[in-house]
Amino acid sequence: MREIIFDTETTGLDSREDRVIELGGVELVNRFPTGKTFHHYINPQGRAIHAEAQAVHGISAADLQGKPTFAEIAEEWLAFTDGAKLIAHNATFDVGFLNVEFGRLGHPVIDNGRVVDTLALARRKHPMGPNSLDALCRRYGIDNTRRTKHGALLDSELLAEVYIELIGGKQAALVLDSATAPAQGGENVRQIEIIVGERPAPLPSRLTDADRAAHAGLVATLGEKALWLRVLGN
Repeated sequence: MREIIFDTETTGLDSREDRVIELGGVELVNRFPTGKTFHHYINPQGRAIHAEAQAVHGISAADLQGKPTFAEIAEEWLAFTDGAKLIAHNATFDVGFLNVEFGRLGHPVIDNGRVVDTLALARRKHPMGPNSLDALCRRYGIDNTRRTKHGALLDSELLAEVYIELIGGKQAALVLDSATAPAQGGENVRQIEIIVGERPAPLPSRLTDADRAAHAGLVATLGEKALWLRVLGN
C-alpha cells in the first residue's frame, strides 16, 4: 500500500484567488517511509503574499523569484502521487487549492476517495483536542522543535509520524495489511510465527536405540535446516 503525506503553503486563504507557493510530500509504503520525497517552492505568477500568510510560513515574494510555476511542476507531482492515497491535515484546504491549480491547467480534480484527512482522524480519536499538528506532536512525543515556521516538507515529515500514531501507533504499523485467517473450529489465528533453526540438539541418552534411529531418519528427511511453524492462538 502506497501513501503520500503532503502539505501546501499558499499566498493566502482564498483558493479561488490565492496560489500554492510550496508543495511537499513524503512517500510511505505499507506505512513505512521509503525516503522518497517531493518538494518545490512555486512562483505565484504575480499574486501577492498576504502578510498574515507570510507570518505563518515565512516565505516572501523574493524567495520565490526564479522558482518554477505550478504548471512546470504539475506533471512531476502527478507522477509522484500516481496510484497513492493522499494524506493531509485539514485536507479540504490543501486539496481545494490543488484542485484550483490543476483546474487552471485542464486537469481533473482529485478524487475524494483517495484522500485521508488526519484532522478528521484526530478529532474522532481525541474529541477533546487540541488537534493541531503541533498539539498532536506533543501528544505523541514527536520532536517538532525544528518547526519554528510552517513548511510543506517539514510538516509532511512530522505528519507522517503523527499519522502512524493516529492509526494505531508504531507497533500497529509493523503488521502490514495483516488479516486474521479462520482456523479449524472457527477460531481466528492471531499470529503465525515462523522459526528457522539448525539441526535439533542431540536427544537425551535415555532414549532407546529404536528411538534414536527414528529420530535420525526424521532429521535426514528434513535436512540440515528445518522449518518449524508454531501457530499461537489467543
